[in-house]
Amino acid sequence: MILIIKGHSFRFEIENICRLFVPQEKIVVTDSPDIEGSGGESMAALTSLEESGKDILMTAGLKQGGRWEYLKEQVSSNLDKNELERRLALLLYRLFAKLLKFTLPWGAVTGVRPVKLMRKLAASQGEAAAINLFREGLLVSKDKVDLCLQTLGVENEILSRSLPNSFSLYISIPFCPTRCDYCSFVSHTVERAAKLIPEYVERLCEEIEYTGRLSKQIGLRLETIYMGGGTPTTMTPSQLGKILAAVESSFDMSYLGEFTVEAGRPDTIDMDKLNTIKAAGVTRISINPQTLQDDVLKTIGRRHTVKQFYDAFEAARKCGFKNINADLIAGLPGDSIEGFKSSINGMLSLAPESITVHTLAIKRASNLVKNQREDYDNGAHTVGMVDFSIAQLKASGYRPYYLYRQSKTLGGTENTGWAKPGYEGLYNVYIMDETHSILACGAGAVTKLRQPGGDYIERIFNYKFPYEYNSRFDDMILRKGRVASFYETFY
Repeated sequence: MILIIKGHSFRFEIENICRLFVPQEKIVVTDSPDIEGSGGESMAALTSLEESGKDILMTAGLKQGGRWEYLKEQVSSNLDKNELERRLALLLYRLFAKLLKFTLPWGAVTGVRPVKLMRKLAASQGEAAAINLFREGLLVSKDKVDLCLQTLGVENEILSRSLPNSFSLYISIPFCPTRCDYCSFVSHTVERAAKLIPEYVERLCEEIEYTGRLSKQIGLRLETIYMGGGTPTTMTPSQLGKILAAVESSFDMSYLGEFTVEAGRPDTIDMDKLNTIKAAGVTRISINPQTLQDDVLKTIGRRHTVKQFYDAFEAARKCGFKNINADLIAGLPGDSIEGFKSSINGMLSLAPESITVHTLAIKRASNLVKNQREDYDNGAHTVGMVDFSIAQLKASGYRPYYLYRQSKTLGGTENTGWAKPGYEGLYNVYIMDETHSILACGAGAVTKLRQPGGDYIERIFNYKFPYEYNSRFDDMILRKGRVASFYETFY
């Protein structure tokens, strides 16, 4: 679709409003005044600001079937830039909702972190005003406001543990047994990348050791560790053991509150790997079937079965893991509301300490889009799936402890982590709130440096692909030296 921008610089937010309603449309932005009057049947949108005496005239337009419809609103010229942007975005949202005849549960909220926004508003304006802005100013549904507030309450308990010199460590293992159809991450199948893995492990251990030296030099306090990917358990037990040993020898673990390893694919888990992980002091693992329907697993390109998930979960319990997370995805191709309900109930029968419910997001780099599959649009059922999960998890004693949203998510819903009290994934909260620095190691990893006591954040990007990571390692390490100079600025 074409998006026409006139008299303002709010392109990013206005584009995001369009994507809420037409997530798969390519958006071409222009400020050309000739486009509005052009013919054609393709969809187009317009937003404009014009001075009108002491006021500003806001206009939102939407073209469908060759015909334009408009909404206009007169506002004070004394409004600050943020408020003007919000009102213009809301005007366009209302027009989309009117013409397309549907609304979204999160209304005109376009950001990834609605809980962080609620916290910020509550701190500056009070909780009642923050709730009112969500409900009336952003048209968020009452159910989502309630979910946001519940998550905020649990998050606040966790955030209070972080100190100005706290940090978390992320370790990237960008290899998987197969590529799932919905995945857009930079990860490689083991079959294709097997020759890269031995050198990758060596380089990763070097980066871990260097990062440990930096953290001690600066005087940082390690709060949580998260090893993700990809699928870390695609590594052999000896490779896993080497990486985990490098972590233990490189960092001061005195204050460590959580050590998570993603064992995401049940078909990559065996007792040798579990014992290796447990012996290294890992306190939390994540085993992620995504669905407990064998036919859906086949549809999305996962090679494991439901039975393999149950076997892996039982093995983890036998190995002594007392904090296990499991992920499910609402809206998967081939799934139904009844199938998803069965997955939720099957998961609850195992009573994992935490369950994360994701909503399928249709990403451009995923096979769902690349292969132009026509059976992935399960949006009509996805909201019902998510609503069912919320009701069942609450009734079973789980609390929402972190929440985030993605663009192009079916049904406009969210991803939520649920946990039994005391078993919340601390790393997930810290990274979503951007509470403190995350020092990241491995291909595709992004170090996020947060100013102690402030809001400024700086990022250092590692090379995305394992072959680049291996071959350009020395250059990357030089770049990572910025961690020390960043902290010197503030200490």
